[in-house]
Amino acid sequence: MSFQTESRISRTTAGTGTHTRAETVTRYSQTRRGAVSGAVFGLRRAARGTASVVRRSVAWVRETVSPAGLLLAVALIAGVATGLGFGWIEGWVVAGIAFVLLALCVPFLIGAHDYRLDLQLDRDRVVAGNEVGGRLDLVNKGERVSLPGVVDIPVGAGLVEVHVPLLRAGGHHREELTIAAQRRGVIDVGPMTISRGDPLGVLKRELSWPEVQRIYVHPITVPIPPTSAGLIRDLEGTPTNALVDADLSFHAVREYVVGDSQRHVHWKSTAKMGRLMVRQYEESRHARIAILLDLDDEEFETEDEFEMAVSAAASLGVQGVREGRDVLIAASAPIPEFSRNAVQSIRTVPTRTPKALLDGMAAIESGGHVMRLEAVTNLTAQSFSDLSIAFLVTGQRMPLMRLRQAAIALPQGIETIAVRCEPGAEPTIKATREITVVTIGALGDLTQLLARGVIR
Repeated sequence: MSFQTESRISRTTAGTGTHTRAETVTRYSQTRRGAVSGAVFGLRRAARGTASVVRRSVAWVRETVSPAGLLLAVALIAGVATGLGFGWIEGWVVAGIAFVLLALCVPFLIGAHDYRLDLQLDRDRVVAGNEVGGRLDLVNKGERVSLPGVVDIPVGAGLVEVHVPLLRAGGHHREELTIAAQRRGVIDVGPMTISRGDPLGVLKRELSWPEVQRIYVHPITVPIPPTSAGLIRDLEGTPTNALVDADLSFHAVREYVVGDSQRHVHWKSTAKMGRLMVRQYEESRHARIAILLDLDDEEFETEDEFEMAVSAAASLGVQGVREGRDVLIAASAPIPEFSRNAVQSIRTVPTRTPKALLDGMAAIESGGHVMRLEAVTNLTAQSFSDLSIAFLVTGQRMPLMRLRQAAIALPQGIETIAVRCEPGAEPTIKATREITVVTIGALGDLTQLLARGVIR
């Protein structure tokens, strides 16, 4: 056996004139194989081809034949085997029934899918407890009549089934959908799959559309009075006791040291004292609000209690962003199961706009493998400076002693308010030296209690 390989090399020679001459050189090479090596090569090639056919066949069977269809196929083979091997008439009867059922199901697969699917949602963001409307348009783009089928639309953990009738060529079918968004979260809609099969569910054909649309179900929020929620008094620009070299609030003059900027030289004092004197300022206090959300399942009695905590944190954050404040929302990042005490990590929620904040809050989930609120507070204080007010949002199982420990982890001068959610409880305010604890029994209590002025 011999194989010939042809290779071509093209060269182009350009002269001083306007013509170009192309020259092609061709070489031939031969490789001779013996009878044994040729046979081995042929067997390997045949084995690869057979394996490819088997893989495609197995994939087709998995996609087309249901478990009921496999059971009928096994019954057919077993019936023929027992009829031929033992002469049992019962085997031939079973084989005949299985063959008839399979033969009746095959016509339902005849023809190819040629559809155009278009799913339109009326909105991609909604508050928990509302609904999202949708419209599914299906068009038969083929030149033949398409048999009835079913469109499966995954909606989060659920599934919506849309039954498509028989459509002639160019036929159109529209279905109105309603997606319930009862709880906060992120709902993925898709990918859609249209399936067609026999009434017995023996054989089926499927075609998928990979597009996935996302719905953000925002937490319920309540309006916070502009003069409360950590904004009771305007902290922006309020001077503190810290002295700095450059700010807005003038404090005094001092003697010049190496490194001071010449812009702050006080020339009148310099002329009077006979040596360089510079201005000194009081550092202005900027209202950077930190909202720390507890994600530990152990601190919440029920899931609704955790949802109240998320809504309270979202309400505080949205009010701060709308008023142009610098808002930080932080919570524990997921911690590996066996590394809770060794790994510390927090994650923040985008707060550029109210919409971005609510999108981030929609994806917040509680868990058992997260840092405790005290560790989150400590790590936040180390990672983010210039905090003025800190809100600690947690559940009713959080004791006052631990809340005080969390407040102590923050630097001095930071106002700390704990919002403890306890559905059905009487709204109360309890102030200690380190922290002010606000207990709410309903989300609306947050507005009323903060309107009283909990910032000292």
